[in-house]
Amino acid sequence: MKWLWRKITNGLESVSNYLGAFGALGLFAVALLDSSLVPMPGGADALTILLSSRFPERWPLYAAAAALGSTAGCVILYYISRRAGRGALSRFGERKQRRVKELIDRYDVLTVLAASVLPPPFPFKLFVITAGVFRFPVLRFALAIAAGRAFRFGLEAYLAANYGEQAKELFARYYPYIGLGIAALVVLFVVLRNVSKRRQAVQADEQSSET
Repeated sequence: MKWLWRKITNGLESVSNYLGAFGALGLFAVALLDSSLVPMPGGADALTILLSSRFPERWPLYAAAAALGSTAGCVILYYISRRAGRGALSRFGERKQRRVKELIDRYDVLTVLAASVLPPPFPFKLFVITAGVFRFPVLRFALAIAAGRAFRFGLEAYLAANYGEQAKELFARYYPYIGLGIAALVVLFVVLRNVSKRRQAVQADEQSSET
């Protein structure tokens, strides 16, 4: 079984290398496949860094291609999961399923945004599949994914354009902290918003009781 998996992995790596030769279009294709149903070795992250380090002046193009491809792949996976129903979640533990569903119900689009920013091994696809299964509004879903992926790939491309091959090491070292920081800011924003809404509701009740 291991030899078969190794053969598949080598084949996918060859496909990724082949597509990478087509520049931004190839990067779009790799990001789309990697975010949908075909995990590409190295994924769009490695290819974004590679292309941006080779052609620094094109880094915004590569960042945009990766973000758009990843968003398109996530939307494809969303619709596949939506059609498959709860069966699409069968490979995930019930505890994880419940936790992700609770997060989406509680924090809405901000949960999807935070999940799209966080680095591996964060189970990002579980959030995409859950959003599809429970029919999260597709437009809001796509916008949240696009925003998170634009930040992620934009940072990768920028670092690669300015620091070359060292960008991969810098990204691996510091991005987990950046991603967690952004997720913490999202949670803080939601908490402050809820507190503000409660205060407004209390003030409205007090004003109505006074009149």
